[in-house]
Amino acid sequence: MAKNRTSAGLPTRQQILDFIASSNTPAGKREIAKAFGLSAQDKILLKALLKDMSDEGLIDVAPGRAFHKMGGLPKVTVLRITDADGDTTWAVPERWEAEHVPAPRLRVREMRGKRSALGVGDRILARTEEAGNGWIAHPMKTLARGEELMLGVLHEEGGKLWLQGVEKKERRSWPVSDAGGAEPGDLVLAEKAGRPPRITARVVERLGDPFAPRSFSLIAIHRHGIPNVFSEELLEEAERVAKQPLGEGREDLRHLRIVAIDPADARDHDDAVWATPDDDPANEGGWKAIVAIADVSFYVRPGSELDREARKRGNSVYFPDRVVPMLPEVLSADVCSLKEDVDRAALACHLQVTKSGALKSWRFTRAVVRLAANIAYEDAQAAIDGELENPLTETALRPLWDCWHALNAARDKREPLDLDLPERRIVLDEKGRILSVAPRERLDAHKLIEDYMIAANVAAAKALEAKKTPVMYRIHEPPAREKLTALKEYLKTFDIEFALGQVIRPATFNRILDRVGEEEFRPQVMEQVLRTQTQAYYGPENVGHFGLALGSYAHFTSPIRRYADLIVHRALVDAYRLGPGGLTAEEAGSMDRIGQSISQLERRAMEAERETIDRYVAAYLAAHVGEIMPARITGVQNFGFFATVEGIGGDGLVAARDLGAEYFHFDEAGKRLVGEHSGEEFTLGQRIELRLVEANPVSGALRFELPDGKGSAGGPQRTGRPGKGAPKRVIHRRGRPGNIRHNGRKR
Repeated sequence: MAKNRTSAGLPTRQQILDFIASSNTPAGKREIAKAFGLSAQDKILLKALLKDMSDEGLIDVAPGRAFHKMGGLPKVTVLRITDADGDTTWAVPERWEAEHVPAPRLRVREMRGKRSALGVGDRILARTEEAGNGWIAHPMKTLARGEELMLGVLHEEGGKLWLQGVEKKERRSWPVSDAGGAEPGDLVLAEKAGRPPRITARVVERLGDPFAPRSFSLIAIHRHGIPNVFSEELLEEAERVAKQPLGEGREDLRHLRIVAIDPADARDHDDAVWATPDDDPANEGGWKAIVAIADVSFYVRPGSELDREARKRGNSVYFPDRVVPMLPEVLSADVCSLKEDVDRAALACHLQVTKSGALKSWRFTRAVVRLAANIAYEDAQAAIDGELENPLTETALRPLWDCWHALNAARDKREPLDLDLPERRIVLDEKGRILSVAPRERLDAHKLIEDYMIAANVAAAKALEAKKTPVMYRIHEPPAREKLTALKEYLKTFDIEFALGQVIRPATFNRILDRVGEEEFRPQVMEQVLRTQTQAYYGPENVGHFGLALGSYAHFTSPIRRYADLIVHRALVDAYRLGPGGLTAEEAGSMDRIGQSISQLERRAMEAERETIDRYVAAYLAAHVGEIMPARITGVQNFGFFATVEGIGGDGLVAARDLGAEYFHFDEAGKRLVGEHSGEEFTLGQRIELRLVEANPVSGALRFELPDGKGSAGGPQRTGRPGKGAPKRVIHRRGRPGNIRHNGRKR
């Protein structure tokens, strides 16, 4: 196998893809290593290479740790029967997590005489085979039938009830065989029933009015299967542990003016901070600081029902109208939440900060704290700016700000990735109705808390490393070369040079943005830089945090809402011998598996939160349908472009069919559509005025058109073969959406 290796001893990406495709059995890391005769050291490098390929969208991993090509399927997998076309049965993968790649549809080859044995909703274990442009499934055995549940809204048409799904891409309605007491207009949970071709929907739960204030988050909860109800037994356990005394041996920090600075609408309070000038002569001009974090590990012990439920949830999920907590509210919003004038159990991170902002030393203790105040970000900022009187301004806030100036200077010197991407804030009234949608203001108070939390997270990681204790790192790997190559090609369109041979650091991207300055295309370059980055995840192998420009980083500061932080707390309790609730041997040996699980659950939460924000935005904009509004193009494809309303958000499509009568070339590298006759361009990041045509709060979908309903160039319709040298992919701006031609022939 030596001829298959690169100079580093590893197979190339293409060789790995070829082996996975040609293997007759599931191909995991072990099988790949064996096939290429890799050494023990090479196996470590192989793991990193496979992770890179996964981040780059080249491969995906199936249950059992076998790999397959991204957009492809495992050799053996579970399928669900969805439909029939004449005599043909069709199925889709029961599990499909590839981003931006639609789930494939497989033609099921059933055994002779058993064609009618499978019905919609049936589950099969099947061997998959790619054939031509499609996939074939060879059933191995039938599995226990599971309900194929759908979220949708009932509507009446032709005297019959129909179910319309809430997915943005859902175009089909299903006849309803049993409404279960639900009425037209209701949001329902339903299951598919019957066999092809007579498939119907049977309502199993009526969820109410889809336009009611709390329905948007409810849709996301059901769609993503987010656990949102605690059992009675678990609630009883939470009540029981909440009543236990704080325990002996805690450091008493109640005399310090520790404060929590949080959003005004915060549901829980994980962290609080304190700082003062350091009296240690060895740290002249520096500061002492404490980051006090809720001691969740004292209440949620390994192996308890509370622990099992927290690991299953992975994190709390935050919606504009509610929070789905990782822990029962008696813990998350009460006993573990750091509040003013009450004694609370905390895990305290004691820091020595030099005058240049470096961390000189750190230690961790279990403590009891009594907060001097819970302060909103805006109020803390106003107090420091002299716009609001607060008795804690000089005694608590000013020292915090003075120490932060040093931390901030150290951050600037480190040059982490600096992308100014606004966060949308949904403001609701007391009944949950939308008052406004606007970017969330970013104050120095936000940056202050962020820098204290980063300092504590770094200290936690380094402390555990020094103690030779397992660490659940927060990992952000450098961008893959393929993504950097795409960025280079993109920047060329703006005459910006980007050398691939240089050492890539976060500051590299900051310099690009500095060169762009305040040009109109700055947002689109910033968006492309963001897309170049890899997705952060949790794991026990340290490869650093690229975005923050840090060599060791762990999440320590939010154990109420993140299971990763709870694991780090347990490791610190064990390493510093701080009492009960430390990391167990079972957990220490399962860090990789736990990291993979909570990383997936984090992505689920992010998707649910993002979709819910989109629904709220669509509901807010529904009252403005027909109006022309300022927008920015956020994505360009061969079938049209996506745009978002400036200052509000929400992505909507401008379809190619709605643009007019001209051919438009799709320039993939430049992320733009270019009119063949007029030269008119629609480019990623471009500011443009659009008319809002549709806003659907249930799906979160928006649809726009140009203000005059056609392309502004108004060029004549072109037919026939594109000119010589033109890009291959072309859009025809009349007829069906995404009418694509290659060298004059429709595909």
